[in-house]
Amino acid sequence: MSRNFIHASCLAIVVASSAATSHAQSAMSPPNWQAGVVLDAAATSQGLDLGARDKGLGLGHSDLLLRGAFNEHLSGEAIVGFHTEDKKLEKHVENAWVQTRSLPHGLQVRVGRFASQVGYLNELHPHTDDFTVRPLLYRGFLGGHWYDDGIRLNWTAPTSFYLRLGAEMFGGKKLVPEATADSNSRVNTLNLKIGNDIGRSSSWQWGLSHVNNKREAMVEAHDPAEEAHRHSHAARFSGKRMWISDLVWKWAPDGNNRNQQLRLNWEYAQLSGINRYADSAMRHRASSLGAVWKFNPAWEAGVRTDWLRVHQPEVHEGDVEFGRGRLKENAIMVAYKPTHMQTLRLQWTQQRAAGANDEAEAVFANPARRSIQLQYVIGFGAHGAHAY
Repeated sequence: MSRNFIHASCLAIVVASSAATSHAQSAMSPPNWQAGVVLDAAATSQGLDLGARDKGLGLGHSDLLLRGAFNEHLSGEAIVGFHTEDKKLEKHVENAWVQTRSLPHGLQVRVGRFASQVGYLNELHPHTDDFTVRPLLYRGFLGGHWYDDGIRLNWTAPTSFYLRLGAEMFGGKKLVPEATADSNSRVNTLNLKIGNDIGRSSSWQWGLSHVNNKREAMVEAHDPAEEAHRHSHAARFSGKRMWISDLVWKWAPDGNNRNQQLRLNWEYAQLSGINRYADSAMRHRASSLGAVWKFNPAWEAGVRTDWLRVHQPEVHEGDVEFGRGRLKENAIMVAYKPTHMQTLRLQWTQQRAAGANDEAEAVFANPARRSIQLQYVIGFGAHGAHAY
């Protein structure tokens, strides 16, 4: 489905573009296309378990972007992402979608390749995050930033508060690349977002997402030492059903966040139905709690604590056994933002791992890690709209 879907999406873009050109005289507003580039460079003292950055100098989530409107009815976006892995430059097509602009009753449809809107962070670009790496929840269950080929339908309610319901259907190969032969190649999601203001200074948003994954990951021999530094762009731990709950609260004096702002973010995820060999009571679980304080127009400081508890299926002499793993991560960061498109961030991260059955190896190879990351992000040209 993946290759055909992208080809179909590209064809739809060409057709819509042609229609927009022939309709230019009668359109409500002329097509407006913008291009941009973002570079995310970092120096890392030590790689992390489930980490996305190599030790030493390297590129994080960087991209080239083209976005705009074909006409008053359709818009589109294309993004080519690139990063370094094992000192080599890797690239991938991250976005290639067409989206409606004028459907009635708060409806919107998107088709092509795009990031799923499950959770709070996944739909956002990683270089816009408050920390140098995403929480363990995303790195373990969503490959850090899960994008896939599919279709989305959203409905925004005509209410005084924010209420959005969404459904997505994906091919699923980006989430679980190697699936069992009898798996159904499809992943569906349902999600809810609701939010409102509290007086003049505070606002909140709560989300609930469900992922129905019909692709069962193949069970292979597991070597924690080899996988400690492996970059995973798919789910390291998966299951048939995943629930994610996220809650964000923001405060700024009189609602003006130019000089000061406090942001709190909490997320929790649980996966069940690990695979056909797992006990029905087994669950993967993860949680993250972060706080960022903007105390000056150009300065921010933040802390975050994460934990992850998983059961890793492993093949031992023809039998499937499960190794238990617990990973905890704490991070402290300070960021300097001299302009809207620049961020210089210094972060200290500590990991502690534990857990193993007598029959199976530990899921995480190193009991303790400490890493310092110095990150610089700079953007030119167009960039995505600011999400809540």
